[in-house]
Amino acid sequence: MTGVGNINSAIIESLYGEALLLADDVRATFDLAPAKETGLPRDHWRIALSAEGLKATTRVMHVLAWLLNQRAYMKGDMSEFQLQRTGHLPSDRAPDPESLMMLEPMTRELIVDTTRLHTRVARLDAAWQAERAEQNDSGTSAIHRLRERLGHAVARL
Repeated sequence: MTGVGNINSAIIESLYGEALLLADDVRATFDLAPAKETGLPRDHWRIALSAEGLKATTRVMHVLAWLLNQRAYMKGDMSEFQLQRTGHLPSDRAPDPESLMMLEPMTRELIVDTTRLHTRVARLDAAWQAERAEQNDSGTSAIHRLRERLGHAVARL
């Protein structure tokens, strides 16, 4: 990951710490959240809470998995090939505006925070993917040129 100008171990570690804190907040918020009187039918509120809680949890876990892969790669515990196979950040599933309106303001804010974190990491992932594609394109040309040179050398023999 040496060529990507906007990804370095300090950024990865900072994002990892932020993601861990968000994961703890998400767990505390959505783990057996007690039913509160919202003025809405109880089932609608519980469905909104469950659905948005699952999305927020999944979002943060995807970010954590991506960051752990980056950390492993930067420490030499994972090869670039392994990172390319497993290091993609899955796309996000946006919160449902109607469901969000049923939730408490602090819960909505937490969901927005998880979405923002995923968006930031997605930009880093896209930059990394673009650089890998560019390197693969130039690497393919280099391999092609090397094969041509070898073919010419063998033909002279």
